[in-house]
Amino acid sequence: MGVINIPKVKLGIVAVSRDCFPESLSVDRRKALVAAYKAKFDAEDIYECPICIVESEIHMVQALEDVKKAGCNALCVYLGNFGPEIAETLLAKHFDGPKMFIAAAEETQDSLLDGRGDAFCGLLNASYNLKLRSTKAYIPEHPVGDAEDLAIEINKFIPIARALIGLSDLKIISFGPRPLNFLACNAPIAQLYNLGVEIEENSELDLFESFNKHEGDPRIKDIMADMEKELGAGNKKPQILEKLAQYELTLLDWVEAHRGYRKYVCIAGKCWPAFQTQFKFVPCYVNSRLTGRGIPVSCEVDIYGALSEFIGTCISDDAVTLLDINNSVPKDMYAESIQGKFDYKHSDTFMGFHCGNTCSGKMSSCEMRNQKIMARALPEEVTNGTLEGDIAPGDITFYRLQSTADGKLRAYIAEGEVLPVATRSFGGIGVFAIKEMGRFYRHVLIGKNFPHHGAVAFGHYGQALFEVFKYAGVPIEDLDYNQPASLPYPTENPFTK
Repeated sequence: MGVINIPKVKLGIVAVSRDCFPESLSVDRRKALVAAYKAKFDAEDIYECPICIVESEIHMVQALEDVKKAGCNALCVYLGNFGPEIAETLLAKHFDGPKMFIAAAEETQDSLLDGRGDAFCGLLNASYNLKLRSTKAYIPEHPVGDAEDLAIEINKFIPIARALIGLSDLKIISFGPRPLNFLACNAPIAQLYNLGVEIEENSELDLFESFNKHEGDPRIKDIMADMEKELGAGNKKPQILEKLAQYELTLLDWVEAHRGYRKYVCIAGKCWPAFQTQFKFVPCYVNSRLTGRGIPVSCEVDIYGALSEFIGTCISDDAVTLLDINNSVPKDMYAESIQGKFDYKHSDTFMGFHCGNTCSGKMSSCEMRNQKIMARALPEEVTNGTLEGDIAPGDITFYRLQSTADGKLRAYIAEGEVLPVATRSFGGIGVFAIKEMGRFYRHVLIGKNFPHHGAVAFGHYGQALFEVFKYAGVPIEDLDYNQPASLPYPTENPFTK
């Protein structure tokens, strides 16, 4: 999709060398690594630092100044040979941005005299020194390799770096307190600050005032036309488009007026109970449109939900959504549409739902309608504005980053898919399947007190999300995933049948 509300990564590659090893080992290996990367991936992602091979603290300062001057916002420290543990880790310590460490493998059995660099050994010293300096760095699962191997590892780091850079320059804008009975979506602020995220909390009355000031804005007609084009035959509530366009302008103008010194923004919005009676519509469709353009808008003032969506947007460079982990799949639906057709148990399945905040590009088909649940208690005409339809089948990653009520970071990740099964229901909804979901639901989602909202990225991004959460400071014991049946959860009763 190429959204504009996320960073562009420029990764500086700096080679290091221990002075008792031939410098040419690191120079030649750096050149080979850069050539391999450019042959496979986007050459604009990386910058080869040519100033020097870092052997000393002075070289470290020169390299640091060079990558900063080149506009690099991420760093790769490449051990072309054993490497100087002090200078290379000082480089990481003083670089302001995400960094990774990788090391060169020996190329051939014919060069194990003068061509042996011992970087396999040197990386152990580097990791130990990073710990001594309390300096974070990403070290991939396979950190030692030849040029082609490491080009792949660098490319895996790009979306991780993009998310970490985004977090360091993000502002979350919220409107209104959470609705009554939504304490699960609490948002302790301290961990936002620890992550480098700013937050601006506003009253929904402030938003309502700004909305009223946008009445009659000449830009409304163009947005209405764009909405009509997007909805096509699914435009079932054309009478509400003008107000929805007015609201979209209100949010976009608020973002520009309030982003402050931050480059990236996401929104945690209020959508009920007073919203529809005062604004005279529900905001779901507008939320879906902004999220589809890379400005995630969460429902029900879910601040950590919006944060989770933003991280997924950075990693996937694509639209995401936020859904309730909502209801079970009826046994007759499972028997008719899933059993024997897909490799999932009934307990692996569930329905992910929200009123209509999933963007149209991620739906099999959609219509703009009224919000059925709200319309049970309110006049239908004030509940229009939700985007309904089945979510398109395909791979997904269900995940969330959350601060607990006592200020601890916690996260989960589970890869699965949306099945091509008609939901026969309402809202933005899909039939989801995740291996061992029943156990994951009980021992992670319930067992660790996660709220009912989960972010959804459209593809399998578990590897990158895991590394982002780990780098961001989630303790490994609180970074959960859907464990296979052979691996019990600590809280799982071993005698359960």
